[in-house]
Amino acid sequence: MPTFGVQGLDVSAYQTNVDWQQQWNMGARFAYVKASEGNYFTNDQFSSQYQGSRNVGMIRGAYHFAIPNWSSGADQARYFVQNGGGWTADGYTMPPVLDFEFNPYEGRTINGFYFGNTCYNMSADQLSSWVQDFGNTMLSLTGRLPAIYTNTSWWNQCLGNQTAFSDYPLWVAAYPGSPSNDAGAVPASWGTYSIWQYSSTGPFAGDSNVWNGDYAGLQAFAAAGVPAAANQAISSVQMQTPGLGSPTTSIICGLRDGGCYQNFDSGAIVWSSATGAHASPNGSIRDAWKASGFEGGVLGYPTSDQTCGLKNGGCYQNFQNGAIIWSTATGAQVSTNGPIRDAWQASGFEGGALGYPTSSQICGLKDGGCYQNFQNGAVIWSTATGAQVSPNGPVRDAWQASGFEGGTLGYPTGPVTCGLKDGGCYQNFQNGAVIWSTATGAQVSPNGPVRDA
Repeated sequence: MPTFGVQGLDVSAYQTNVDWQQQWNMGARFAYVKASEGNYFTNDQFSSQYQGSRNVGMIRGAYHFAIPNWSSGADQARYFVQNGGGWTADGYTMPPVLDFEFNPYEGRTINGFYFGNTCYNMSADQLSSWVQDFGNTMLSLTGRLPAIYTNTSWWNQCLGNQTAFSDYPLWVAAYPGSPSNDAGAVPASWGTYSIWQYSSTGPFAGDSNVWNGDYAGLQAFAAAGVPAAANQAISSVQMQTPGLGSPTTSIICGLRDGGCYQNFDSGAIVWSSATGAHASPNGSIRDAWKASGFEGGVLGYPTSDQTCGLKNGGCYQNFQNGAIIWSTATGAQVSTNGPIRDAWQASGFEGGALGYPTSSQICGLKDGGCYQNFQNGAVIWSTATGAQVSPNGPVRDAWQASGFEGGTLGYPTGPVTCGLKDGGCYQNFQNGAVIWSTATGAQVSPNGPVRDA
């Protein structure tokens, strides 16, 4: 078992006579039960499994196994709802699930129907359209978009980098070869997952899963009844932000930490109990937040609306774990909280010597270092040296020529400091310094006997 989250299981007709009390005693607090497949199969164990899990106190829900080349997404959604896939905001019914994965009948012809290859002989765009057809029909029938259960490898193979499904909760299947808290990569639409199926061989009956959050979050995911605070806050922001246009969805909850959102013609309003409601209008800043994983990614929820009027017409939006800053010249860049952002702040943000960021923070340098580029230089960080500003100019050019942090000088240990004789400047590094004057240019002075002398 992973060492975080809330444990659960999923079962199908293969699991008969499940001892639900035993599963509860082992720690399972939620269950998913297969209801249907295609529009030709229903699970004859469904009623006993669905009610049995509920009888011991579990939050439970139903899933549908998609056969997308059999019939339309709308047709299979209706079949699913007619056979157990409905949803109500009673607090103990999980949202419906679309099981969308490897073709179990690959290459086979059954009763005259050829099931096709692992991608059901459908293109990525055809599969994407099918899922949207299923999802939109489920939303109209139940008020909930379904969660999508899938395997990242298959999704990438058959749907590629489709990014249209970030509104659908993700249930990812990945089976590590040894105990781990890492589910691995998720498909392009998502920054993280809501549920992780981590084992098909125990400890629970059927498949074993973990909810990526606490029990209160699981309850909110199931109920997805719109909290009064969310409804009031989103309505207030809508009135104050007429540029968003008309709503295109109802308020949908069940996001990370019980958050909610509502989509509009020109963006969205996103709410969580910790941050309140904030507008996220379409555009470069929202695109950058989406690329980071929306509220499930590194930035978390927005903590402010978008604000413009910065230097050269720039704009920004603050988030729980940083900000996104945009200018015409640099585009939208993520600035995550931490020592690099602190150093940029100390330099005066976009109004200081560095200007706007031109990249996100990038790690993986020597000794685990990180950096972020700006219009007029960079901020470089390592555990040993902290975050240091490296402004464009002859000192930085000399450091670059020496191999940056991988060269003889290593990481900078202080800022560029001027006021030496004849207006000279210097910057110290782990293994020496770079010294500049008008007369001599920038020269490397590595630690050693020559420097000592």
